[in-house]
Amino acid sequence: MRVEYLIIGQGISGTFLSYYLNKAGSSFLVIDNNAINTPSKIAAGIINPVTGRRMATVWMADEILSFAWEAYREIGNELNIIAISQKNIIDFFPNPFMRENFLKRLEEKNEYVQLCTDQHQFGDYFNYEFGCGEIKPVYTAHLETLLPAWRQKLTERQQLQEENFDIAQLKITGVKIQYKDIEADKIIFCDGPGGINNPYFKQLPYAPNKGEALVVEIPGLPDTNIFKKSMLLTPLQTPEANFFWIGSAYTWDFDNADPTKEFLEKTNQVLKEWLKIPYKMMEHRSGLRPATLERRPFVGLHPVHPAIGILNGMGTKGCSLAPFFAKQLTDHLLFNTPITAIADVQRFRKILTR
Repeated sequence: MRVEYLIIGQGISGTFLSYYLNKAGSSFLVIDNNAINTPSKIAAGIINPVTGRRMATVWMADEILSFAWEAYREIGNELNIIAISQKNIIDFFPNPFMRENFLKRLEEKNEYVQLCTDQHQFGDYFNYEFGCGEIKPVYTAHLETLLPAWRQKLTERQQLQEENFDIAQLKITGVKIQYKDIEADKIIFCDGPGGINNPYFKQLPYAPNKGEALVVEIPGLPDTNIFKKSMLLTPLQTPEANFFWIGSAYTWDFDNADPTKEFLEKTNQVLKEWLKIPYKMMEHRSGLRPATLERRPFVGLHPVHPAIGILNGMGTKGCSLAPFFAKQLTDHLLFNTPITAIADVQRFRKILTR
């Protein structure tokens, strides 16, 4: 088989890279093993303009958020699904300190935060003593429908090979690559946590973190917003009504990627104290994210092996960053346009050439 591009991984990065290459008329093959615990499959899909306790505006917010909204709508229209929706965050202040912190952001004229007009609007569903604010616009990328829908499209076009990628069988021949019976001009690794052990990119400053989440059924809870009170509670776009994702941002100290009893107990306790209505746990998810020490992605071609590329290191902001940088990488591959310098993997030229 002969293709222009071999893409390793069909998470959110591999999905959008293959989408843009397909739009450009390039030939490609995606290799993915359909593992259930990949970062894209355990993520809530939240695209939030602020981050952290200080609610600092995220990196490149204006550019990234508007691009993501259009990118998800575009791919959703092609697949005849809803791939993104606006669901602003209702932020229930867990204590007076966090309320005061939110009010400071208002005083600083942060365009993304405001107090809820009706402080009692959600009193039938939640316990909250210190009021609530709203963060907007916040989007939810519906990865639970997007990833399988795009996978089906790739399968129909014979552009997907479902298997474990064996890097030992990758051969570089001049400016081309050979993998088993596949010859390609370039191979692009969108392999998420797998990149940590990739011999071509393992020198990069990865800082993997672990995410855990529960899928819960909460009959009667409105699905019009994302709710936050120490944890995020996000409605899912699934055939089953009233399914929500609840999880924490990340854990740095962990032994493995498996679900933990500690997280399960902690999350159940949060839900019991927070919710006024009953819920039922449906699933416990867990996995590693390919975060980076400087919290910036790795995008571009290897400085020594230009036939090998990377689109990885998106961390906790993968749903917002992946479409933008997938398009940048596509344009770089096809037209040699520049990649944003702080994301370009060429910034690590010295360590990648050792």
